[in-house]
Amino acid sequence: MTLSRYSDNHKRKLDDNGVDNNILHKMKRHEVDADHTSPSQQPFNPWRSDENSPQNRSFSDECSSSSSTESSTRSESTRLQLFVRMVSGGKTIVIQADKKDTVENLHRRIEVKTKIPVNEQRVIYKGKQLQDERSLSYYSIAQDSSLHLVGRMRSTDHPVACRVVDDIMYIVSLMHRGGGGGGENNNLPRGMSINEKLSSFFSTIPTEGGGDEESSYIESTEKYLTIFTNSSVPAALVMLYTSPLEANKSCGESSIKLFLNSCLALPEEQQGCCLPVVLEFCRLLRRVCPHNSLYGSCRNTLGSLLETVQELVDKSGIEFTSLHYRLLTVGEEILPCLSELADLMEQQLYEDNLGPSLYDVQKFSSFWRPLRYAIDFQLSSLIPFALPLRSTVLEAEVGRICQIFGRLLTTMHICMLRIESSLGGRGVANTEAVALKWGQYLNILKIVNSMSELYQGGKEKVVRFINSRKVPFCALILKFVKRGDDHGWISEYREATTFECRRHLAMMLFPDGKEDYSEMHEMLIDRSQVLKESYVYISQASPAGLHGALFMEFKNEEATGPGVLREWFHLVCQEIFSPGGTLFLRSADDFRRFSPNPASKVEPLHLDYFKFAGRVIALALMHKVQVGVLFDRVFYLQLTNQKISLEDIKDTDRVIYNSCKQILEMDPVFFDSNAGLGLNFVLETEELGKRETKELIKDGKSTAVDSKNREEYVKLLISERFVTSVSELVEKFSEGFSDILSVPIQSFFRHLDQEDFDGMLRGGENQISVDDWKAHTEYNGFKETDRQIDWFWKILRKMTEEERRSVLFFWTSNKFIPLEGFRGLSSKLYIYRLHEANDRLPTSHTCFYRLCLPKYPTMGLMEQRLRFITQDHVSSSFGKW
Repeated sequence: MTLSRYSDNHKRKLDDNGVDNNILHKMKRHEVDADHTSPSQQPFNPWRSDENSPQNRSFSDECSSSSSTESSTRSESTRLQLFVRMVSGGKTIVIQADKKDTVENLHRRIEVKTKIPVNEQRVIYKGKQLQDERSLSYYSIAQDSSLHLVGRMRSTDHPVACRVVDDIMYIVSLMHRGGGGGGENNNLPRGMSINEKLSSFFSTIPTEGGGDEESSYIESTEKYLTIFTNSSVPAALVMLYTSPLEANKSCGESSIKLFLNSCLALPEEQQGCCLPVVLEFCRLLRRVCPHNSLYGSCRNTLGSLLETVQELVDKSGIEFTSLHYRLLTVGEEILPCLSELADLMEQQLYEDNLGPSLYDVQKFSSFWRPLRYAIDFQLSSLIPFALPLRSTVLEAEVGRICQIFGRLLTTMHICMLRIESSLGGRGVANTEAVALKWGQYLNILKIVNSMSELYQGGKEKVVRFINSRKVPFCALILKFVKRGDDHGWISEYREATTFECRRHLAMMLFPDGKEDYSEMHEMLIDRSQVLKESYVYISQASPAGLHGALFMEFKNEEATGPGVLREWFHLVCQEIFSPGGTLFLRSADDFRRFSPNPASKVEPLHLDYFKFAGRVIALALMHKVQVGVLFDRVFYLQLTNQKISLEDIKDTDRVIYNSCKQILEMDPVFFDSNAGLGLNFVLETEELGKRETKELIKDGKSTAVDSKNREEYVKLLISERFVTSVSELVEKFSEGFSDILSVPIQSFFRHLDQEDFDGMLRGGENQISVDDWKAHTEYNGFKETDRQIDWFWKILRKMTEEERRSVLFFWTSNKFIPLEGFRGLSSKLYIYRLHEANDRLPTSHTCFYRLCLPKYPTMGLMEQRLRFITQDHVSSSFGKW
C-alpha cells in the first residue's frame, strides 16, 4: 500500500472565515493530553459536547446499534469513547469501542460513520500507525483519546509525495499539541522538520511523464502538487502560523515562505502547476491576516506565477493549451488581489510622495491580464457590457472591475493636473519638470484603457479624459516611453499626441544603435560606385549586424564619423530613387514622391535591391538622418496594409485617375449608348516600349464595361495596376525595413500618419528660417557682435533656399532639418574662427556641426567664398571629421 490523502469526495469544508474548522480549532486551542487528564479536569473541547446532547446521542446510538450485542456483554471499565479527527478535513467523529477490540474493528466502525472503505483508512495515535491485527489495549489507548484519520489509497503515481505530506501533517499535529516542545525542532524525532520535508517534496517533483505514458511531465507535476493541496497542508501551515505560540508561528511563516520561493525556483513550464496551491494559501491568509506582510508575499508570488504563465501563453499563439486553461481557472478567483492592489495604487497616487512603484504596477497588471483573459473567453459576445449584468457568469467581477476603472480614472485626472501644473507655460518642451516618481502613470493608463473596453461608454470616457489633458499626456510619452515597452495602445489616442510624440513612439521600435566600436558595421565606399558597393555592404550583412553603429569612410578620403555617414545616406538615396533608375517612379504631380516601378523586373536583382532599399530607409530613420525622399500615398498605404481607393491614386498617376473619374461620373444612358466607350475588363500597360494586355476577370477581353459594372471595373483596374503589379516589390521593401526594426513594419506605422512619416524622411517643408538657424548657433573665436558674424547672417539671408540648404549640408551633412526646426537637431551648430590665411575657403567638421571661417577682411570676399561652397561638387565632399 502507498499513502495519500482523501479523494475529492472527502474535501474539507471551510467556515465563514474561509478556514478549515477542524484545523483552525486545533490551532486556537492548546490541547491537553487526554491520557493524563481526567474528563472533569479537561477544558472545554470544541469537538466534544455533553454526552446527552442530541449530537452525541446520535453518534453514540449509531455506533452502539452497530455493536449492541458486543458492547452489552463487556464491563463498563473497558468501554472507550474515542474522538477520531480527520486530518484532511471534515467533522470530528465519536466512536464507541472496547479496549479488547482490534484496530480492524475500529476501522469498521469508522466506515459506518464516514463511508470511507476500511482499506482506505489509516489511523494514527501518538505518531504511530495502528496495525489492523493489534488490539486497542496494546497501544494503551485511554478514554477520550484523540485519534487521527488519514486516507490510504490503493495506488498512486507519487508515493513519495504522499509520504512526505503525511509527515508534514504529523509534524504540524505534534507541534500543535505541544509534542514539539513549542517549536519545530525541539523534541521532535530526528529529521522531522517541516522545511526539510518541503525541500524533499520539491526535490522529487517530476521532470518527465508519470505513470501514463502519454501524459507529459507537466501533467505529472499537476498531479504531484494536487497531493499537497488535497492533503490540507496549506491549511495546516496557515493554522500553524496563526498559533499563539511564537515558535509555532515562526515555523509556519518560514515554511510558507519556503514553499513560495520553491515555486518560483521551478522551471517556467512547471510554475503554472503551482497556481492552485499558491491561490489556496492566498485565500486562507487573506481571511486570517489580510494586512500581514506574509499575505503580501503570497499575493506577490501569485502575481509572479501569473506573469510567467501569461508570457508562456502569449508565446504559444492561438492554440489552446493547458496554460490557457490554468489562466481561465484562476481568472475568476484573483479579483480580491486585483482590488487590493487597486486600493494600494489609488492611495499612492493620491499621496504622491514617491508615486506608485514599478513593482506594484507590474503586479497589478499581472492580476489584471488573466482576469481580462477569463472575461474575454467566457463573455466575449457581451462585450462591451451594459451594466448591470443579469444572470451571467462573472457578474460580480465585471461590476467590481467597473468600480475600479472609475476610481482609477478619477485619480489619474488629479495626477494629470499635477503634471500640467509642474510643466507651467512651456508645456511639453519642459519635460525636465516631469518627476521620475510619475514614471508609472502611462502603465496605469494602459490598464485603465484595457478596462474601458469592457463597458459601453468606457472608451469614450478615456478619450475625453486624455483629449482634455493632451499636454501632460504628451510629456509622459516623451519622458518615459523607452525601448522594449509595449505602448501600442497609445496609437488609439493619436489625436491627443503631437508629431514629436508619434515620432518618439515609432523610433523606440528601432535598436538604439549605440557606438559600440567592437560591433560596428564598417563600410569603405568608392564615391563613383556608391550604389553598387553600398548594396554589397548592406545586403550581405545580417540584420543583427546592422543594429549597432555604422562606420562609414569614402575611399581615398580621411574624413570619418557621423557627418560622413549622413553624407553617405544622402548619396545612396539619390542613387536608389534616381529618376534615371529602374527601381522607383516619380509621382505625376510631386517630383519629391516615389513609388515602386512595376517595370523594375528588367533588373535581374530588382527584388534584392528593393530589400536593400528597405534596409537603407530604415537605417536612415534609425540614425535620424533626413534623406529628402518621400513616398507617394499609394506606396505608403501598401506599407501600412491599407486598402487603396480611387482618390489615393490621384498624385501617383493623374492620367488613370482622371480616366476612372470620368468613367464613374459619366451619365449612365450616355455611357451605355456609347457601348461603355469600347472598354473591356482588361488593363493595357507599356513597359520599356512593349505593350501588354492583362484580363481583369475571366474572359475579360470579351466582357464589356457598362454603367452597371463600371464600379467593379475601376476597382479591379486600381487593384491590378497599383497593388498586384507591385505587391512583390512592396513585400521585399517591407522585409528589408523590418530587418532593421526586428518587428513587423505595421507595428512601426501604427503610430504614424503619412505626414508624420514625411516629416521623419524629409524634415520640415517650410523654408529654412535664418533667425531659427542663428538662434541655435554658438561661436568660438568669434563674438556674436563681430562684423564677420554679422556679414555671415546677412549673406545667408540673400541666398536662395537651395543655396542655404547647400551651406547647411556642407556644415552638417543635413540638407533638411527636422519638423520642429533647428532645435530638433542632435546638437547646436557652431562657428569657429579659422586661424589661417584670411582668404581661405571655409572648412567644416560635420560630425560636430562645426563651420570654420577665416576672419575675412571684407563682406564681399566672405560672400564669394560661401557661394563657392554651395556648388554641389564642393558641398558634397568638403567636410572633415
